[in-house]
Amino acid sequence: MIIDLIYMSCFHKPVMMVLFLLACLLLAGSASAGMGIQAYSGDTIPLSGYSPTSNSVYLFLTGPNLPSNGVALNDMTKLAEDGGFTVVQVNGEDDSWSYNWHTNNINGRLDDGTYTIWVVNGPNDRAHLQNAEYGTISVTLGRPSISISTPATQAVPGSLLVISEPADASVVVNGVYKGKSPLTLNSIDPGTYTVNVSKFGFTPVTATAVIRSGEQGEVTAVLAPERGTLVINTTPAGANVSLDGTLAGISPVTITNILPGNLTVEIAKDGYVPVRQQVMITAGTTSPLEVTLSSSSPLPAFPLKTPGLTAGALLSLCAAAASIGYFRSRSR
Repeated sequence: MIIDLIYMSCFHKPVMMVLFLLACLLLAGSASAGMGIQAYSGDTIPLSGYSPTSNSVYLFLTGPNLPSNGVALNDMTKLAEDGGFTVVQVNGEDDSWSYNWHTNNINGRLDDGTYTIWVVNGPNDRAHLQNAEYGTISVTLGRPSISISTPATQAVPGSLLVISEPADASVVVNGVYKGKSPLTLNSIDPGTYTVNVSKFGFTPVTATAVIRSGEQGEVTAVLAPERGTLVINTTPAGANVSLDGTLAGISPVTITNILPGNLTVEIAKDGYVPVRQQVMITAGTTSPLEVTLSSSSPLPAFPLKTPGLTAGALLSLCAAAASIGYFRSRSR
């Protein structure tokens, strides 16, 4: 089946190109499909394939800083367009060919980069491949470098110290509860850890601790007291509101970020009796305060509308007043 397929390539040039390429990929020691050959300048690269249509194959090279039509593999000073090819005989028994390309023996030095090796069944350079059968393979050449490796050192466990203000806060490391602060954790593998410090009535703190081999990491968490909120409504509205002697707004008002504990609320409005009372603020909660103000005037305010006093009654009163004034003026 393989022999038949190879001889069919005599009539189908694209098939022959594939056979050349596959042969180079499969038989070159450092080649890999899709990547070509990876090698260092100075390496010897084995190439091989099949050519059932000729007694010899003609190899040339193109790539960085080389003539576009190629040069011979074994002598970069010989131009393919002038007949400078590396000619390899084909084995008449199985139509195979092979060649070891000594990259350090080419009458010059190749630059680092990716090159293309052309395998043709006749003496045709790159510009004259129209009627030829050929295959290609890429070769990437690099420079060998000197490197040194040191044996890995064995990591030594470290420790972690967690301090908080105030103390007696819960300590959680990477999601696992470890105890109350201040706290020292020993035999911790080197690495990065997430430390959560929390205490009721205070805002939690999250920190990152880096533990190095044989060393102690430290986290100091300063916990700020949680704050509370006070919502004040007054009847009537528009009263001045003070907290511990400091003006905080005009009712209705919402006062946030208040430290927990007792505080004195003072409410004052012109014409009304001032109100002074104690309020307890709890961390993380909202405390409502409703205040009804009492008028400071000894007489009740005259209502805008008196029940039972109609427009007719008002006219009668006005007429009576006018009559009294008239008779008084006549008597004089």
